[in-house]
Amino acid sequence: MLYSVKMRSSLGGTHGEGGRHISGAERIVPEDMLEENVLAMLRRARTHERGAANFINVKVEEVPDTSIEYCDLIPIYQMNTSTKEEGRAVAKKELLRIGVSQAAVDSAFHELESLTDSMRGAIVMDAVSGERLDDRHERGVRCSNMDCENTKEYEARMGARGLGGDHPREALVLASKVANAPGTVAELCWSDDPDYVTGYVGSKKYGYGRITVMKDMGDPVGGRVFFVKPGTDI
Repeated sequence: MLYSVKMRSSLGGTHGEGGRHISGAERIVPEDMLEENVLAMLRRARTHERGAANFINVKVEEVPDTSIEYCDLIPIYQMNTSTKEEGRAVAKKELLRIGVSQAAVDSAFHELESLTDSMRGAIVMDAVSGERLDDRHERGVRCSNMDCENTKEYEARMGARGLGGDHPREALVLASKVANAPGTVAELCWSDDPDYVTGYVGSKKYGYGRITVMKDMGDPVGGRVFFVKPGTDI
């Protein structure tokens, strides 16, 4: 039997009631890995670089085999940059190459660069008009209920490519689920973790385009945008 384990944490109050988002994580694991993952998530919330959370919610649910859908991980490629400006310029070119319009690229960067604190989910945006389609403001839309099928094999392959650790592990799983969702054209993301400056552009067309620098070191604001085809049922 498999179990979904999710953690959300904040500082100074619960989400939606004045609390500042600290960290979140989720896994889908067999029963014999349940306790170690719950403990790891609690440690992560209490020792995170964004602060030590004082509101932590951990949710464990049984996952029926019949509810699981599988998709392939999208391929990884990397674009090496050395500054935020260079990284964001590369991301804009990559989004245009995938098929996102100039208007939508401009709109997405305006939305993310106007943030004063991190979003808890993603903006959903029309890939042609640049119109924001969700109405969830700073909450955004979450991609959730996901993990790799074979943890040991996946982590070994990521480690062999020099991509060990939670950030790339979780980003590739999320980017693959988003890319395989009906109507998705592309995704743009950079992290809200102050000491993690890497971001990415993801798509089913080309894969997970890892961009080594997309923000300044120490910047605690991040966000993401899901670009979708016009007429997509969101």
